Amino acid sequence: MAFQTPVTVEEILSGIHAKKYLLPAIQREFVWGPNQMRRLMDSLMRGYPIGSFLLWQVDPATAQGYAFYDFLTDYHERDHPYATKATVPTGQSTTAILDGQQRLTSLNIAIYGSHAEKKKYAWWNSPDAFPRRRLYLNLLEDPDHEELSLRYDLRFLTDPEAQSAPGQPANWYRVGEVLQLANSGPALLDALRTRDIDLNDQGAYQRLYALYEALRVTKPINYYLEASQDADKVLDIFVRVNSGGTTLSYSDLLLSMATNQWEDLDAREEVRALVQELNTGGSREFSFSKDVVLKTALMVAGIDLRFQVTNFTRDNMKKVEGSWSTTRAALLRAATLLSRFGLSTRSLTADSVVIPVAYFFASKGLDDSYLDSSSAASDRAQLQQWVNRSLMKRGIWGSGLDTTLGRIRQAIDAHDGAGFPVEAVQAEMAGIGKSLDFEATEVDELLELKYGGQRTFPVLAMLYPGLDLSKAFHEDHVFPKSRFTRKRLAEAGVAAEDIETFIDAVNRLPNLQLLPGQANVEKQAVLPSDWLAQAFTSEEQRQMYVAQNDLQLLPGTVSEFMTFYEARKARLRERLQQRLGVKAVAPA
Repeated sequence: MAFQTPVTVEEILSGIHAKKYLLPAIQREFVWGPNQMRRLMDSLMRGYPIGSFLLWQVDPATAQGYAFYDFLTDYHERDHPYATKATVPTGQSTTAILDGQQRLTSLNIAIYGSHAEKKKYAWWNSPDAFPRRRLYLNLLEDPDHEELSLRYDLRFLTDPEAQSAPGQPANWYRVGEVLQLANSGPALLDALRTRDIDLNDQGAYQRLYALYEALRVTKPINYYLEASQDADKVLDIFVRVNSGGTTLSYSDLLLSMATNQWEDLDAREEVRALVQELNTGGSREFSFSKDVVLKTALMVAGIDLRFQVTNFTRDNMKKVEGSWSTTRAALLRAATLLSRFGLSTRSLTADSVVIPVAYFFASKGLDDSYLDSSSAASDRAQLQQWVNRSLMKRGIWGSGLDTTLGRIRQAIDAHDGAGFPVEAVQAEMAGIGKSLDFEATEVDELLELKYGGQRTFPVLAMLYPGLDLSKAFHEDHVFPKSRFTRKRLAEAGVAAEDIETFIDAVNRLPNLQLLPGQANVEKQAVLPSDWLAQAFTSEEQRQMYVAQNDLQLLPGTVSEFMTFYEARKARLRERLQQRLGVKAVAPA
């Protein structure tokens, strides 16, 4: 690796537009925002160092075995957020950017291109939601010193926003125009003159000259050039140099290797499309990441799940590509099933739980009939209990994920039947310290969960398994929270010393239930005893609902809330211990 002669920003960007420099597929997507780009340009204009760069000289033979991408010039958050694939002609070499992609892409957008991101509160599909903005320099004024610590007033503006008012000097100068100036002397004065800016304004001249000098005179692009064609060495260098910034994630690297080595499919496009379909294609929204998708792909392909560079061989990537259609179908069915369990982004506390569910679908060759058939109803109920247990128990899907998934895969593979082997899976998990058994003290801790908490929905679903959670059910307060202000509690006759206890208890599990969406809307701030009288046409229906939801001895006033709360808490403890197979602790 040799240190090269520094070059100007203009020279490196000219090379990018001449396709001399490309991005290897192991690079992550462009993630910098406008403020980061503004700070970078400000640093250049102030003569600050912007860090070194690392480039890889790729010989013609090596180049044919890898995928490369062009640099983004016009970024559009919805329509064009990703770089496009580049073609290296047979027999030609190229130079790949190993470190510095975000900075170079930012400079390319700021100087040659544009940036369009969604306006706050705008509709995603609105034609006006993504205004095209380019980087401008204010020639007449400095910025507010509190803003981003900038010395120069640099802003991404639409062209109309950059227009001056009639009769006023044109103070906004698009930074890319400086590359069109013939020289740094008369050309700068001419640029100011055409904008009706006073030529005696030394501040305006200094700002424009600082921009000219930063891009065309000084040479801030200091870079090393790696000439080795050893792919493992280059990959190791790439991982190491990227660990200092936004760390290269497991999925970034795997997706990059897959993109390089898949033969018939475009790995990036396949994964992007599947993530989007998983998160927005069903009845409930999820937020599954590409990490989850790619981890599932490894699991389905039967590959070692650990993050090791040596694991990402061409043979392994061929297995992943060969099983991709199975992986895709299994993940979509698994997400559908979790949705029918009532889970969504808010209530799914660990996205990794979808991976073994998807593997179960893939390994057993299950199709959509498993989601609906009455013959699979009992197995679905057992699987739902296992999912909820794993979400209720602390520490299941955190550390040691690869080991956990590997043991679950073994248990499913060893099971001859078509159903989900709950007992075998739980035994394997217990063997590595991931037991799904609960102690009485853990049940007490679950009873203290709060409204909207990460584990609250799975606990309520475990308590009331007869609900059809494929329909919209909401976590609901039995006694409405709106009645538990200090003023309203005092008016209801609650003693001053008890008010804080009431306010704390109203949000905890013993005052929560799962209620259908429409019923939740209708109930609103009505006291539960009044709502029960209105919601059911017969006494038999009312009593059945009361028994199913542990609402016995429901008082008609807020002042008696804590008596009801403690009694229901005791009933929920007994019910939860029974559901979880916990032996009740005898009183001392």
